Amino acid sequence: MQDLRLLAAFALTAALMASASARILDESKYPDLKGQWDRVGVPNWTPAGTPPFTPEYQAVFEANRADMKNGGAGGVPSQYCFPQGMPMMMNLYDPMEIVVTLDVTYILISHVNDSYRRVYTDGRGWPAEDEFVPTYAGYSIGKWIDEDGDGKFDALEIETRHLLSARVYDASGLPFHADGKTVVKERLYLDKADKDTLYDEITVTDHALTRPWTTTKKYVRKPDKQPVWREAVCPENNPHVVIADEPYMLSADGFLMPAKKDQAPPDLKYFPRARK
Repeated sequence: MQDLRLLAAFALTAALMASASARILDESKYPDLKGQWDRVGVPNWTPAGTPPFTPEYQAVFEANRADMKNGGAGGVPSQYCFPQGMPMMMNLYDPMEIVVTLDVTYILISHVNDSYRRVYTDGRGWPAEDEFVPTYAGYSIGKWIDEDGDGKFDALEIETRHLLSARVYDASGLPFHADGKTVVKERLYLDKADKDTLYDEITVTDHALTRPWTTTKKYVRKPDKQPVWREAVCPENNPHVVIADEPYMLSADGFLMPAKKDQAPPDLKYFPRARK
């Protein structure tokens, strides 16, 4: 009886080990994305050309630019240390790290609020509207693609939905529609001639646009460089503050000051008035 129990235990252990081994990531099938990735060029969307805005959102963009000239934020929430969200975060204001696991690929960027993305590659479907609270990074589902049939993955295709408003494409104030129905599709792949160059083809579908809008981001890594990951604490030394939807500045000597010309002070009803 004891021998039978031992045999059964060995059989169970072998079965569990076989099951576990079947779930181990075979790194040889995936592109090598390890290391520190830095952007190439300026972090904006202007290389994509003129935004195909609807007339309504062309007016919103022009109002954002006018607000910036007058000292305002121009609709850029990250000026007040809110996360940049998708797709602005893929401009890589700070270096990026990509961690590939069997079911999830993590995209990590230490900027503003230590931005990160989870790209689910386990074959799941989209959560229902009432099952997921929108976030700045959104909800991303991805699929690894073997484009040449050699048994190795060449690209990661990603679709991102459930994005929180308000967001912009970059610091110029290019707006998204206020309905939050943006869909962002990406194709992330290594340069075939240079494995230290990575491309991200990004296509945005949004009701503020008359058609989908595409740009390609380029990132590079230095294989002989030991990565040094900076900590970016946005509130530290950030002079921008917003009170009742109005932007103000914190002066060098610690006092509230206007950000715009002829700007009225905020309502001070909770502060006692100084007696003369």
